[in-house]
Amino acid sequence: MENNHFFYVLLCGDGSFYAGYTNDLDKRLKVHNKGKGAKYTRARLPVSLVHSEAYPTKQEAMQMEYHFKTLSRKKKERYLEARREAVSE
Repeated sequence: MENNHFFYVLLCGDGSFYAGYTNDLDKRLKVHNKGKGAKYTRARLPVSLVHSEAYPTKQEAMQMEYHFKTLSRKKKERYLEARREAVSE
């Protein structure tokens, strides 16, 4: 079965992070950058994708999104750095 549920993190134009869920990363990023995405990102354009993770179910991806949103800024940065290091190994 294909993993088509994604938890993703955007870096907004003001330096803040935005976390979300989608089943189509390319389409969702385009929607955000057209100013038609989430209210939060509309005021913070442009946005760029800094991280994504694929999950087999929508529920798992949304749980990760929720968990990420509960983290402090410093913990979000550490999480993203750890994921970048894991990918580069």
